[in-house]
Order: sequence, then C-alpha cells, then structure tokens
Amino acid sequence: MYLKSLTLQNFKNHSLSKFNFFNKVICFVGKNGSGKTNILDSIHYLSLTKSYFNHVDSLNVKFDEDYFIIKGNFLKNDEDFLVECNYQNKLGKRVKNNLKRYKRFADHIGQFPIIIISPTDTNLIIEGSDVRRKFIDSTISLYNPLYINSLIDYNKILKQRNFLLKQFNEKKYFDQINLDFYDQNLIKLGELIFKERKNFMNDFTAIFKDYYSKISDNNEEVDLIFNSQLNNKKFNVLLKESLPKDRNTNYTQCGIHKDDVLLKMNNHLIKKIGSQGQQKSFLIALKLAQFEFIKNNIGYAPILLLDDIFDKLDDNRVLKLVEFVKNKNINQVFITDTHELRCKQILDKTDIEFSIYTINNGQIENAKK
Repeated sequence: MYLKSLTLQNFKNHSLSKFNFFNKVICFVGKNGSGKTNILDSIHYLSLTKSYFNHVDSLNVKFDEDYFIIKGNFLKNDEDFLVECNYQNKLGKRVKNNLKRYKRFADHIGQFPIIIISPTDTNLIIEGSDVRRKFIDSTISLYNPLYINSLIDYNKILKQRNFLLKQFNEKKYFDQINLDFYDQNLIKLGELIFKERKNFMNDFTAIFKDYYSKISDNNEEVDLIFNSQLNNKKFNVLLKESLPKDRNTNYTQCGIHKDDVLLKMNNHLIKKIGSQGQQKSFLIALKLAQFEFIKNNIGYAPILLLDDIFDKLDDNRVLKLVEFVKNKNINQVFITDTHELRCKQILDKTDIEFSIYTINNGQIENAKK
C-alpha cells in the first residue's frame, strides 16, 4: 500500500497544494511553521478521519475560509482508492472512499493504516492515562475492525449509566432494575475490550523490548505493565462494590475506561527517572514496535510518517532510525525536516530513491527527485 497523490485545499496554511509521489521516501523541508507538518497531518486525516495534532476540525480550516478538502489516491493490493475528507462549517465532516460516503467514520479506520512518530509523542509519557489508552485503542483498531465498534458502544453505555446515576441523585430515587440493564451491557463489552487489550499488551511488550534493546546503547530494563482493575476482579464484582461511591459521585468509578499502561524503566516509571535520551529511545521503540505489530497482523506495511524527528534526535538515534527504514520492508515513508542538506545526507545512507519538496508558507517552492 502507498499514497500516489495528495491534494490539500484550505487545509491549515495550504490554500491549494498538489503532490504526485513516485518514490518510497518523500521528504518535506522548510522552516518551522512553513506547513510541512500539515502535509503529514492531512495524510493522518485520510487514514484516521481526524488530525493527529488538533481534533477540533474547525481549527484546521485555513484562516478566513469556511471549509477544507483533502484528497488522496491510494494504491492497495493493485487497486486504486480515492479517499476524500471534507469539512465545512455548520455542515460538519464527510469522508468518502471511491465516492462512497461513510455513514460512520469508524468504518474507515484500518483501511489505510499509518504510523506517525512526532515530538508530541512525549505526551505518552507525561500526560494522563487517557493518552496511553488511546495508543492501545488506535493500534488495535488498525487490525481489528470489531474492536472500535465495541469501544464506541461501551463509551455510549457508560455515558448513559452516568446520566442515570445523576438522575437518581437529583430526583432522590434509585431503580436497581434499570441500572442492571446498563450494567449487563457494560460488563459484556468491557470484558471483551479488556481481553483484547490484555492479549495485545502481552504480544506487543515483547516486540517493544526488542526494539528498545536495538536502539539503546544502555543496559537498563524496560517494561510495559497493563494496569487494569479487571486484572484482579470480575467486572460485575467491581460494579457492585463501587455502587455506593458511583451514586455519590454520579460517575462510574470502575471499568476499562480506567485502564492504563505503566511505562517502566528499572522498575520505576520512566517519567520519574528516565533521562531525556532514554525517554526518546523509549518512545521511538514504542512507535517502531507499533509499526511492526500492525505489519505482522495485517500482512503489509503501514505508511510511516516521521515529523521533525532528525531535529530532535542525536546522531546515534538518527542512525538507528535510518537503519530501520533501510532494513524493513517499508512501502512508503514521509519525512519532515527543517534542513534540506541534513535530510539529504541522512537519506543518502538508505540507498533508497527519495524526493525532496521545499515548502514555504503552505506553498511548494521546489521539488527534487
């Protein structure tokens, strides 16, 4: 699978940009704020129907415009697919595949998988559990289309249960039969999601550890610990025990929406003891393991997006990343960098044909093949 062409209209700072891609490695160079990262984000939209950096669609429309259009022509299994993602103020977002509009965005997830490595990935370490749950969920959704449906249904029922708890509190009554209805559905979906997450973490952790050992020159031990309330108790028992607290807070205190992944180094959280270099290695290993895991499960390589990575890594880690690109059967890689010469020097080491586009203020100034 690879992306043959891309068109952006009124997307962020791009008025109208058109690209045709012929090589496996495509690099966009330009100063910070030039619009090169926005190109990667548009590919993320085509794959996952949303931005990687700002999930509010309206904020991705070019200033003084009221819509954006993103079009991409993918080749997958020798078949062409025209994917369109359009947003217009007051009308919302539409996603089409070969002119057929999706009724649910979730049905598109996994059709054209991508993996992005970005400086913002530090959020996986420093932010709360919701960021790490999203990492698990987005990975599983790329190879298991049923998973995202279960997750959507679970969150819907969770919201309804919380609303019911609030009604009980406001109207000073309690209906166990009504609550049991939501609990039964929540338990059924929650246990399915828990099992899928646990199986994923068991397999994924081994791949992650292997990558960390390859890209790190240190001897520290790293681990990913899946931390779930369902590890120790059945969901129905947890709901029963937490009911008094749920009624008091108007919120369901237990369930898979509380799951987390503990990112550990030498038996401590990496955010507390890891150096900047160790944390960078940890994050790169996570993303490369994600790439490998998806590739193994779907049978072909996702598109790889590398955003300003060369600028944030030392020479050793850059070399490790270049070796990954060179040695793995990757169909297509998109890279952004602030320095054309540095980008060329690094890519020359891959022995892979590449193209370089110079981007300035949302415009293509130069293209070299």
